Amino acid sequence: MRPPSARTACLAPVLACAAATGIAALLAPYFAPANIVMLFLLSVVLVGVRAGRGPAVVSAGLNVIAFDFFFVAPRYSFAVGDAQYLLTFAVMLVVGVVTAELTAGVRRHALLAEERAGLARVLYEFARELSGTLTRGQVAEIAERSLAATFAARVRILQAADEIVLGPALEPFSPVDKVAAQQAFDAASATDGSIPTRSSGEWLFVALRSGATARGVLGLHCARPEHLMPADSLRQLKTFATLIAIALERVHYVDVARDALIKIESERLRNSLLAALSHDLRTPLAALLGLSEAMTLTQPPMSPEQVDLARTIGAETRRLIALVNNLLDMARIQSGEVKLDLQWHSLEEVVGSALAASRAALGARRVAVDIPRDLPLVQMDAVLMERVLANLLENTGKYTPPEARVAIAARTLEREVEIAVEDDGNGIPPGQEEAVFEKFVRGTWESATPGVGLGLAICRAIVEAHHGTIRAEAGRARGARFVIQLPRGEPPEVNAA
Repeated sequence: MRPPSARTACLAPVLACAAATGIAALLAPYFAPANIVMLFLLSVVLVGVRAGRGPAVVSAGLNVIAFDFFFVAPRYSFAVGDAQYLLTFAVMLVVGVVTAELTAGVRRHALLAEERAGLARVLYEFARELSGTLTRGQVAEIAERSLAATFAARVRILQAADEIVLGPALEPFSPVDKVAAQQAFDAASATDGSIPTRSSGEWLFVALRSGATARGVLGLHCARPEHLMPADSLRQLKTFATLIAIALERVHYVDVARDALIKIESERLRNSLLAALSHDLRTPLAALLGLSEAMTLTQPPMSPEQVDLARTIGAETRRLIALVNNLLDMARIQSGEVKLDLQWHSLEEVVGSALAASRAALGARRVAVDIPRDLPLVQMDAVLMERVLANLLENTGKYTPPEARVAIAARTLEREVEIAVEDDGNGIPPGQEEAVFEKFVRGTWESATPGVGLGLAICRAIVEAHHGTIRAEAGRARGARFVIQLPRGEPPEVNAA
């Protein structure tokens, strides 16, 4: 149902009055004037339904005049012979006006319902199209096409992370427009309220906000901007903006999920390759180590130079075996195949075993151990925690001068037991505190040091499997410091006797 045109609004009362007069003239010989009045009231109702309130009121006035002129004695004159007809005219006019108002109200509600149904249909189609988008470009293309058709305006979707960027492709934008767009984006990013609107001289900007995050700005430019300012238009525009923001947020999380899935699959593939490679290398490396040891026992004895060469081959083979074991352990830990044998252990014993295992790597470095006598037992896998401490100590042996000092200290916190391993070597470069725990990542000054960068990654994996944390501290005056925190738990009571 469309609003009537100006021509319809002008002609409808005249035509309806003429039609009612003609029909009444045919029925006048058979019906009393009081019954003929009903035809004129019916014409008012029809005009109100077809043309609205104004034409219906005009039709009521014309009908009163026509009834008086053609059907009230003396006929063909506006004089009234019987004063009772004045009441008839007044009632007829009032009834016609009231009827016009009622029919116009019905028409208005029908038009509003039809308009709302159309808007719901447009929003449904818009949301359905956005639901199939996979990229930001598709969202922008659909939004610009749909909004341009709905509001008869040029549309721009401006997306940014921290700042709205208006490139050459989005011109023309005046400096005032750019400021207005940035203000709309900043206001949406800083508040949790409704979506703000900013208007410049030519553009209307609505922030694209979904949840607590602003995804960009929607800009509209139309020939008559005042058409967008009524409450209904702004409400409709903000509904479109909300749907666009939700679509952009969904696309964002689709990208995040896709990247995470690719990383997971890449990590799984790398772990599988490392595990397969490590398994295949262990047998020939063990044979090579055995042959190097057998060479030193051959008869007749080898020359001293040959013995040194055999021992060098054995030492390098042991180092290669350690690297392969690290690769295999990392793959097993990442795949979840390692089952912790959690028991209550004395930390002092685990530290002693780690020192014994890393004695060759530490060389002549002095190690100071500070473990309080009243330190409680810690629930852990002793073999794996010994591996963690041994890796930290071996790193100290690799990256500190021979005269460096090493300290191992432990203390009890409110809910954790803290273990710190520190040295006075070169330390960790600032900004590398987290990077050193990544697999195959090494510091810039480690290039000449043997290793593949798995020791600290294994340490973090083991500690996190114990529901603990490990961190590196940089920015110290001298040396590196690694801090391990393990849950205290409730150790069993020990019988003093």
